Amino acid sequence: MTATTAASAAEHAYTVVRDGILDGTFQLGARLPEEEVATRAGVSRTPVREALRRLAAEGFVTFAPNRGAQVASWTAADLEEIFQLRALLESHAAGQAATRITPTQLVELHCLADDMERAADRATTRALDRIAERNTAFHRTILVATGSRRLRSLLETVIVVPLVHRTFHRYTPAALRRSMHHHRELLAAFEAGDATWAASVMRTHVLAARAVLLGERPT
Repeated sequence: MTATTAASAAEHAYTVVRDGILDGTFQLGARLPEEEVATRAGVSRTPVREALRRLAAEGFVTFAPNRGAQVASWTAADLEEIFQLRALLESHAAGQAATRITPTQLVELHCLADDMERAADRATTRALDRIAERNTAFHRTILVATGSRRLRSLLETVIVVPLVHRTFHRYTPAALRRSMHHHRELLAAFEAGDATWAASVMRTHVLAARAVLLGERPT
């Protein structure tokens, strides 16, 4: 197997496992035996090991003695910490993005917001999954706009936690409307180049998502 082929096999195994975690095929806490993953991905066990190590580095997978790899799971305390970190770091990121975002990135964010709002009007299972995917893209675009590779690295893992937990399936119509409104207000802050406004809205947005996921109060 050439280096290119090996890299391609590892990338494919990574995609199969990551997508399986995100769509619920691999449940939180489920074991990920190398042989089973290799069969599912149609590759050998060597690229599977590489893929699992990469997923572990990204926080999707953990390794336990005598159990091997398994899908990462989080306690309520873990999730509380994750969302507190998100509130701090993403609000900082939004503030940075407000002064650095490009017209092209703004157009991309507007398109993502439009797509999420159309999906929110339907509120089917497939539509909610689409919102989750577009929401992740929305947040990642903001991270890219900061121009900070270090900040992106710190936040890449924690911004997918709501996606893994299918948070948008827990939203009431009112909570979903509020989330969509936050996106529009973030766009307004970016267009105004107002870092303080953008940071404040992002903090509110993240903490509202935490409340839904942890069931802190009716939404």
